[in-house]
Amino acid sequence: MTEKQIQRLGHSTNLMGLSTNLLGSALFNDDPRELHISGVREMNPTMFEMLEQSDGLADAGDAFYKYMMAMFGIDPEQQDADEVAKSGGKTPVRRYRSSFLRLLKGWGYDSNSPEGAVLKGWVESRFGLFPTFHKEMITRFSTAGWMAYVEEKMSSRFHNNSIYCQLDMLYEFCQWALERHVAKGQRHVTLYRGINSFDEHQVVDRVDKRNVVMRLNNLASFSSDRTVADCFGDTILTVSVPLVKIVFFNTLLPIHPLKGEGEYLVVGGDYRVAASYF
Repeated sequence: MTEKQIQRLGHSTNLMGLSTNLLGSALFNDDPRELHISGVREMNPTMFEMLEQSDGLADAGDAFYKYMMAMFGIDPEQQDADEVAKSGGKTPVRRYRSSFLRLLKGWGYDSNSPEGAVLKGWVESRFGLFPTFHKEMITRFSTAGWMAYVEEKMSSRFHNNSIYCQLDMLYEFCQWALERHVAKGQRHVTLYRGINSFDEHQVVDRVDKRNVVMRLNNLASFSSDRTVADCFGDTILTVSVPLVKIVFFNTLLPIHPLKGEGEYLVVGGDYRVAASYF
């Protein structure tokens, strides 16, 4: 693939305080800087004070989970109580409230689902990076893949409960947990992804037969277990992922739908990738 065939990385602005071209570059991944979504920690000091008082990752995950349930009213029991109160004691009409857990569940079934589009849209909004694949390769704004992505990411079904704010808080909690409990003093973690073809990811540069610079989709799933990655494709991509580009990992929360595969959700861009065929 020539340089002209490779789409530009993304928007000229984002909420991370660095240029999108830098955020999406292999050079940033080699030497990452600390990242925070503008205003999230400043607007939620109580949550982070509570996290600092937790005893280990499990306790912190439980505290975060309960905070999110209370803050966004996505606990079923609380929804029932709230609706009964509003309806004067009568049986209420249940109203759907979007949840970051519902998005993770949808992503687990299919990263090209409407839930996947919302997650990719959040990355586009916060990190400035365009998706490179949604149902098909996206090379231009006029493609069917781009139009499907835009339609699904804007669906009102998932935007009725400050869903981007929920994801902002999930990312910041993930970064806090990595720094405090999971990868103290580290800047990168080695992750694996199994693929059967390179349709979803664009090869920017070929270093040699096994090593390339690849433009990953703006949000991609990886596994911390190579044997798990083997189940998803004949080619195994091995990537050194900067911690600041990890949105979620499988032991972050006590309750979530992605526990079975050692899964990590990683912000994309250009990565140096080693490809193994056995």
